[in-house]
Amino acid sequence: MKRAIYLFAGYLSLALGLIGVVLPLLPTTPFVLLAAFFFSRSSEKLHNKLLNNKVFGELIKRWEQDGTIPLKAKLLATFMMLTMVSYPLIYRPLDMSVKLLVVGAISLSLAYIWSRPSLANA
Repeated sequence: MKRAIYLFAGYLSLALGLIGVVLPLLPTTPFVLLAAFFFSRSSEKLHNKLLNNKVFGELIKRWEQDGTIPLKAKLLATFMMLTMVSYPLIYRPLDMSVKLLVVGAISLSLAYIWSRPSLANA
């Protein structure tokens, strides 16, 4: 039963990560890392598939080995988040509470990403 729960959580996390590719407020990488964690406890085959993925494999390996996020990944995440939310925040007639919620979510996400150690040569 525990394995099934981890497997379900892995698929759910991976699905959320894939949705996050197109939705700027839903971060992709943390959900893929979470999927790797759940798959490591439920399916060696699926965990290895993520580790060997050409897009996320190296990020997952670095995270599992020493908890680092490569500097290039941090810069890309920052650029993408800020780019994706800038237009709606500036040019769309959104309620101020929605704008504050978006700014808060992006700020917390970026604070977490930049609080993790990085390797400059990665």
